[in-house]
Amino acid sequence: MIDTRVNIAGVELKNPVMTASGTFGSGAEYSEFVDLSKLGAVVTKGVANVPWPGNPTPRVAEVYGGMLNAIGLQNPGVDVFVERDIPFLRQYDTKIIVNVCGRSTEDYCEVVERLGSEDVDLLEINISCPNVKEGGIAFGQNPASAEAITKAVKRVAKQPVIMKLSPNVTDIAEMAKAVEAGGADAVSLINTLTGMKIDIHRRAFALANKTGGLSGPAVKPVAVRMVYQVANAVKLPVIGMGGIATAEDALEFILAGATAVSVGTANFFRPAATIEIAEGIEEYMRKYKVDAVTELIGAVR
Repeated sequence: MIDTRVNIAGVELKNPVMTASGTFGSGAEYSEFVDLSKLGAVVTKGVANVPWPGNPTPRVAEVYGGMLNAIGLQNPGVDVFVERDIPFLRQYDTKIIVNVCGRSTEDYCEVVERLGSEDVDLLEINISCPNVKEGGIAFGQNPASAEAITKAVKRVAKQPVIMKLSPNVTDIAEMAKAVEAGGADAVSLINTLTGMKIDIHRRAFALANKTGGLSGPAVKPVAVRMVYQVANAVKLPVIGMGGIATAEDALEFILAGATAVSVGTANFFRPAATIEIAEGIEEYMRKYKVDAVTELIGAVR
């Protein structure tokens, strides 16, 4: 009997496969393709204290090996999320990880406090949001800001806190150490890389926002490298993501040091990708006679 269970900050997942925020809604639109009970966790779309309209369109563009998006974290706000999405997800035997976004420390803390009394398992704090008080620089691009926002969130959080790291930095290990110092319970990485596409026929930007977040297979080598660096820099559990489309991809992240993995862009072109990846990990374990998936975490040094 193989054991696929993993533990993140005291929360046990039946397997290490989860969805990546922003690529799966809050589960409802994928539930006809995927048995959510077979996933380790569902990570929701970003939730803010008030509804966010998102960016103007066009805000998605296909590129070699992936996609660019500038959705702008469009969401209906925490009140709708609590009333509609949590009851839906609780029908399934999976863990709920709520992705939290905000434009100020107060925004984040308001959502985290509101969720304190709700039946959710973990919070993932998206610090790639623009900090309005710092002129739009993301909280996750400055170690001091990242540590400060982590401390502020931890002061009011009732659930364990995962800090989602931006790859758009000089030293990802430094950012991981900053959130560890701030009291984070786990880290997830990577968020999207900043990219751009130009339509040469219209001589115009493909996205109304000019730049967008690059995700998909093209970013995977960068993501694996960053997960390896972070796993060896901090003592926190690491959730790895970035271009995972197959079980082989997921296993690379686990061998590099990830305790769990999130599947994002692959959901768009293969809605059952998460289930296929979870099953593929089990097949790999049987093939190589691995009793527990935890034996593989960080096995490559």
